[in-house]
Amino acid sequence: MFDKNLSNSFFAEPYSSEPLAKRIREVLNGKVGFYSVGLYPASLAYNCALQNEGFNILLAPRDGRELFGAFSDIDLSKMDNGIKNKIESMAISNEDKSGRYNTLKDLLINCELVVLSSNSKHIITDLDLAFKLKKELNRDNVLIACLVGSFCHDHNLNESFVLCEKLNKLAFFSGFHRHGALRNPLDSFTANFCHPDAMNAILGAKLLNKISPNIQVSAGIHNVEGQYIKAAKNISSIFAGFGHTFHKNNPGLLPTLLTLLLDQCLDQAAYVSMSRTDREDLYSKQPFSITELGYSVQRIEASYIKDGDFVQVRDHTFTQLKAMVADVRGSMMLPVSGNPTRNFQAGQVLAEKMIEYKRCPKGVDEFIEWCERSGLKRGALEGINSLNYWPNILRKYSIPLNNSSMINLLYMCILGPIEIKNCIYNVMSSSRELANYCQESVKSLKSKKISEALDNFHLKTSVDFVTKSLTDEDKLFFEFNEIGFDDPLGAQNMPIYNKVIDYMETYLLESNL
Repeated sequence: MFDKNLSNSFFAEPYSSEPLAKRIREVLNGKVGFYSVGLYPASLAYNCALQNEGFNILLAPRDGRELFGAFSDIDLSKMDNGIKNKIESMAISNEDKSGRYNTLKDLLINCELVVLSSNSKHIITDLDLAFKLKKELNRDNVLIACLVGSFCHDHNLNESFVLCEKLNKLAFFSGFHRHGALRNPLDSFTANFCHPDAMNAILGAKLLNKISPNIQVSAGIHNVEGQYIKAAKNISSIFAGFGHTFHKNNPGLLPTLLTLLLDQCLDQAAYVSMSRTDREDLYSKQPFSITELGYSVQRIEASYIKDGDFVQVRDHTFTQLKAMVADVRGSMMLPVSGNPTRNFQAGQVLAEKMIEYKRCPKGVDEFIEWCERSGLKRGALEGINSLNYWPNILRKYSIPLNNSSMINLLYMCILGPIEIKNCIYNVMSSSRELANYCQESVKSLKSKKISEALDNFHLKTSVDFVTKSLTDEDKLFFEFNEIGFDDPLGAQNMPIYNKVIDYMETYLLESNL
């Protein structure tokens, strides 16, 4: 697909005796280009035109697309015509008098930073073209970034992945925003611009920070983790929309649901971080410490004891990127005014239809049909795109099921086999069942073994398991014992949420073989 270590920097690599001061000045005085103008870049352009006389961004719509095509007729009717004219001027080439729109080639010639704004359907093709054009135009030091918010998939290898992990030096730009807020002259939002080289990250952030006084962009180095968070957040936002709508009369449930969705999203990204082939270099081979970018400490790691030693299992350093974490939180909130995110709206549709039909969707196609009938465009629902590849992602990054149980439940609701759908519906529709699922599904295998043994303490096998677990000095019995606590009467009376947990463990583990 790509050369993983393909150069993508403002500078000739490595840093050399080239006139660095001159190059830094060129970058700081440069423009930002957005290729493939969907709702987000067009809204950013609106904010820029609203706030600034000088234009720091250029736009290039995808061939055959309208510049304002992402906006509804209602939104367009509310826009100031003078602002729309300014946006039009950002997209028109000055190279000739034909008044044609800019192309990707124009952006690479005239900008120092080019953001490929395409979604997962086009991003790989666009990246390939961008790097080819950079070489042809002798513009190797134009930095390429993306903001795609879903997982990608290689159908030949049947492998799903985070794009920034495939192309290590691809920059990633993300922050929480509501598209309507970007057209509000008083509202503002924060974002992170991430590149694995700290100097590139800080220069890219400064460029983006100049496009409008309402937009505050901070630098970070965690491009892979940032993109994973965006993709997982878009799935989690669907569940949040479902929870806010289906369980609006159960105020005690929602904080638990939203806390788990946030925590698991970050925990999963921490596992992904450990799989980075450049993880050590990320911290040790920088032009300066990442604390100079705003990280409070150099590294945050989670460990557990194995064979008497601490083993590092998760890297949480990226959680210091406040805008990334705010993006997850904000995407799961029902706003006081305006509309929630589009994935949140998809979750609202899911809840409304499950209330109406008293069942889960028959499959992803029916869910998409529900969304489209409610006015949501298929191309905007990146959370559904990512959900399609969820079992592959669990396998690819070795994410434990107890750290992904909320997305697992949503996956089974929409894409799971028909024989479990009734049980899934019962869990998702009952406040008590869902609360119990939230509590039990996050337990590790070892914790569940102990709990199950105590629930069946009338059985000799359970008594033996607990006593040996407590008295076995090397703990090997506890770690490797696969004993079951078969109790036919207990199995018959097993709560529905436990049946769902057991089924999912078998189904998703088999899917990951």
